[in-house]
Amino acid sequence: MKIKYDPEADILVLVLRDSFPADAVEEPGGVIVSYADDGIPVSVEFLKASEKELIIPGQASVPILTTP
Repeated sequence: MKIKYDPEADILVLVLRDSFPADAVEEPGGVIVSYADDGIPVSVEFLKASEKELIIPGQASVPILTTP
């Protein structure tokens, strides 16, 4: 998995697979899920990521939380 952040657009992208998206669905709250031809998610985009406190602009790392 890769994590990308575009500070100008304030979009956080989780790239789940190295595959081209064939379709995308915008979910409520500014989340876009892209799917490959086989229906498996390729990426998840979070619009206005800093407003949702998913990332802090200027911070070099993104915290990854795990659940027990």
